[in-house]
Amino acid sequence: MAENLVGEYLRARREQVAPEDVGITVTSHRRVPGLRRDELAMLAGISTEYYTRLEQGRDRHPSAQVLTAVARALELDGASTAHLHDLADPAPRRRRAQRRAEVVRPSVSQLIGSWDRSPAFVQGRHLDVLAANALAVALSPLFTPGTNLLRSVLLHPGLVDVDEEREAVAAELVAVLRRAAGPDVDDPRLVELVGELSVRSELFRRLWARHDVRRHPGGGVYRMHHPLVGELELTYDKFAVADADDQVLVVYQAAAGSRSAESLALLHSLSGTVVPRPHPEPGNSEDLGAPTASSPHHPVAHRD
Repeated sequence: MAENLVGEYLRARREQVAPEDVGITVTSHRRVPGLRRDELAMLAGISTEYYTRLEQGRDRHPSAQVLTAVARALELDGASTAHLHDLADPAPRRRRAQRRAEVVRPSVSQLIGSWDRSPAFVQGRHLDVLAANALAVALSPLFTPGTNLLRSVLLHPGLVDVDEEREAVAAELVAVLRRAAGPDVDDPRLVELVGELSVRSELFRRLWARHDVRRHPGGGVYRMHHPLVGELELTYDKFAVADADDQVLVVYQAAAGSRSAESLALLHSLSGTVVPRPHPEPGNSEDLGAPTASSPHHPVAHRD
């Protein structure tokens, strides 16, 4: 997976740029999708020969100026441009060492466990739920510790009722995972997850091949229908956990005095008696029974 990261990324992005969108007139049938190498080289102000070497992995040390020019020609956003630079100049080899299992600090677990009006969970760098308070698990079994958010969306279609929405949610999660991985694509946990999803999900194979990258959305609003307490409208915020290797704390809130706040209070009172359904083992097609999204603002990806 780690042989020619820059070339794989450039080729994937080049194929997604329509010539018309960058001012190139198409006058004949084209055998390849997107831009040709010579067209991209022209837009970036470099020779076709040099760009070809770069994409084929025969030049492993491009300058920052060249990478910025190519990113501009590809119309990459800030996150995608930063990702390209990271691929070309990865951190020292120690990043490739086998990682220990992700563990949430006891103080963080204690903190979210003390919140009885705010569902909250900690998400790891591979989109695993590492810790959650009782209210988050009562909100959705998806937030049960040990669940992988991306795996659940892809392999358990019942989580998202509409196929188009499921694909949008999956696309966002795949892009977040790709950015979190960066050049560290031989991380054992990532290899395991990508391998399983590549075998079991055609949608994942297609999305992973796009090489999209995206930052975690910082906050927003989502609406859902909960089977026990009805309609909920909650805001969410995401916070990086300091010194915790890409762990993210996700916190939900309802507006004070709102119907949703009353519903969360009711859900809290029920959470001690409601036993969440266990997360299915690999290969088990059992539906998680998660709340049905009533709008595009689904709790999986927090699209706003």
